[in-house]
Amino acid sequence: MNGSADPALIGLRGLVRSVRTPEFAGITFHEVAAKSALNRVPSGSPMPFHWTVNPYRGCSHQCVYCLHPDTLVLMADGRQRPIGRLSVGDEIVGTRVDGRYRRYVTTRVQAKWGTRKRAYRVTLADGTELIASGDHRFLSSRGWKHVTGTTSGGARRPHLTTANSLQGFGLGGSPTAEQRWTTTSFRRGYLSGMIRGDGSLFHGRYVYGTRTTEAHVFRLALADTEALDRTRDFLRSEGVETYTRPFGVASQARRAMLALHTRKRAHVAAIERLIERPETVDEDWHAGFLSGIFDAEGSHSQGCIRISNKDASILADIEGACDALDVPIVREAARDNGVSVVRVRGGLPARRRFLDITRPAITRKLGIVGEAVKTVADLRVVRIEDLGYDTEMVDITTGTGDFVANGVISHNCFARNTHTYLDLDAGKDFDDQIVVKVNVAEVLAAEVARRSWQRDLVALGTNTDPYQRAEGRYALMPGIITALAESGTPLSVLTKGTLLRRDLPLLATAAEHVPVDLSMSIAIFDDELQKAVEPGTPTAAARLATVRAATDLGFRVTVFLMPILPWLTDSVEHLDAALSGIAAAGAHRVIYGALHLRPGAREWFFAWLDREHPELVPVYRRLYGRSSYAPKEYRAWLARRVRPLLRRYGLDASEDDDSPEGRRGARQLASTAAELAPPSGVTLF
Repeated sequence: MNGSADPALIGLRGLVRSVRTPEFAGITFHEVAAKSALNRVPSGSPMPFHWTVNPYRGCSHQCVYCLHPDTLVLMADGRQRPIGRLSVGDEIVGTRVDGRYRRYVTTRVQAKWGTRKRAYRVTLADGTELIASGDHRFLSSRGWKHVTGTTSGGARRPHLTTANSLQGFGLGGSPTAEQRWTTTSFRRGYLSGMIRGDGSLFHGRYVYGTRTTEAHVFRLALADTEALDRTRDFLRSEGVETYTRPFGVASQARRAMLALHTRKRAHVAAIERLIERPETVDEDWHAGFLSGIFDAEGSHSQGCIRISNKDASILADIEGACDALDVPIVREAARDNGVSVVRVRGGLPARRRFLDITRPAITRKLGIVGEAVKTVADLRVVRIEDLGYDTEMVDITTGTGDFVANGVISHNCFARNTHTYLDLDAGKDFDDQIVVKVNVAEVLAAEVARRSWQRDLVALGTNTDPYQRAEGRYALMPGIITALAESGTPLSVLTKGTLLRRDLPLLATAAEHVPVDLSMSIAIFDDELQKAVEPGTPTAAARLATVRAATDLGFRVTVFLMPILPWLTDSVEHLDAALSGIAAAGAHRVIYGALHLRPGAREWFFAWLDREHPELVPVYRRLYGRSSYAPKEYRAWLARRVRPLLRRYGLDASEDDDSPEGRRGARQLASTAAELAPPSGVTLF
């Protein structure tokens, strides 16, 4: 962090300090104490509002894509999922400093991106491997370190060396049971552990007068339905059908219990055969047995995994399985009741390895939330290799700013230094200088509390995106929303950032008191083109998921389908796919418009076009040779193509109000969106 002002901004009004932080490598935040928060729109403007609030000047929407899609991320329920399969809103594990310790806590995925980056492999002493970009950072015993860097020159930055050890528990090079638990051996091992540990099998005869009746019964009673469901499914795959019935009612001392049961002689006999230890036992059977006996008789609390039993054969199978799978254990002395306890030793790395190998069904036994980060595994960096090729990379934004990747603590990557843009009245583009009005919420609260304030609509997101990357650091929007709502001021939000999802509950509360309008900008629905044109923005799918989350809370969301790029995104196929997806997300209406290239943005865009689509440069120069707007003829042609699709999907902006005023309002919104679509760098809107 650097508290000195950049020379170029010494004269910036209200400058408090200039900050550089590793979280936003290559970006400088100029924190200012604003004297005013409300900005009046110039008279005569076609904008359908008169006031705006812009907490940021510039945009940090660019992102460094960091990890291979197969990298495992620790979920809040204790399971692991590849980062490529995460979705916005998923609960995962991050960390937070609490007193003297950093602890594992629950956080959410707020945004997700993907692109191609140069691949590096980081290998740790315990066998853990991570494939990441050179820009990615991991938490080491000496702080956050990039994968690559230099000790001098322009690329100088803290980076990993073989003298560093990472923080976390690692994967130890062990395979997960992602595929293993679907095998027949795993399935039968699980049934053996579960049913021998907690089930009952009975054969008997009952005499009723002169009649003798045979009874054959299987029963498995548990409070955890996840283990019951798995057992039922595993038995069904072996041709054994069972039935579920209540077994015990809930009380203050215990939870309600359900039981699986069957009275069919053939099924009971089949279960007895299935749970026998086979003559030849492979690793899958061992893993399944540990999974079943842990679900039946195991516990995971106070930093210990224990499995309790008094049956000598079961205890022998537990120890044999742990030995075969290289799980370190210790057998504690038998208690007075004859029960012995097998405990996994070796700290969190050993516990995580046990859980990864066995994949138990019961979620409550998996989590590590609340535990302190204590690295006992050997996570020394032993090798950093440039793999020599580019590959798909994925990054996420979380509420804590970090997450657990392949068992080590991994940082969010907010930083993007390829472009930023300044709001319209600044007169200069800053590539990596973001002005932050750190006191904007307090100043706004005072302004809207004045008697002279008429409670006119205030528009957020008209010049710069209020939910850009920087909002993840400064969190100014909650205070702004609260100030407006508490003063009775209507507000609207226009964004392309999925960080909006964080504030949806607050916006829903505000909507109970004042009108709140939400709009999401989604320009491109072709993933490859979106990565090329808007490399730092959330994908269309992530933004549509945010639209759905907002509509599920009752918001009538407008989607700005703009700018539409001539010869790139104006085909019927692209537009139909876009509008179909928007309709499926529950959006209320769509505003569309062709690319607008004002001076400054024009140079950026043509540089990108010349690099990526040189064949289109002559066409674009004809279209935009005399004006920032596409020619009237092109716009009329585009309207004839888009309007039937809008009607087909019920997204016509004028359908709510067909009066001249209503149509004028729709045109004003479209005009607003066109004015607010600066392709600074290559991010268009």
